[in-house]
Amino acid sequence: MDILVVLFLIIGLFFFLGGAVGIMRMPDFYSRLHPAGKLDTLGIFAMVMGFAIYNLNHFSFEALLLSAKMFLIVFFVFLSSPTATHSIVDAGMRAGLRHWTKKKRKG
Repeated sequence: MDILVVLFLIIGLFFFLGGAVGIMRMPDFYSRLHPAGKLDTLGIFAMVMGFAIYNLNHFSFEALLLSAKMFLIVFFVFLSSPTATHSIVDAGMRAGLRHWTKKKRKG
């Protein structure tokens, strides 16, 4: 059981770290939103899955309710994260922010 919890936490940390690296490495506003929108959602799912399994280690009705609340939080993040990312992209488009294009080398 503990190995499964640690595995989910490491997977969540991997996704969060990948999202942070992606945000730092991408060249423009729109490209940075992709890792921010995708990998944080997967990271929170894996982390909460690990916490919920750890919480159910001492099985009781209260622990079951707390784990259910944790998954409700994940459900709302799954709904709100793509919506927020889309809204931010839409605001950037309306503000006139242009897409990144690779500059051609001279010579």
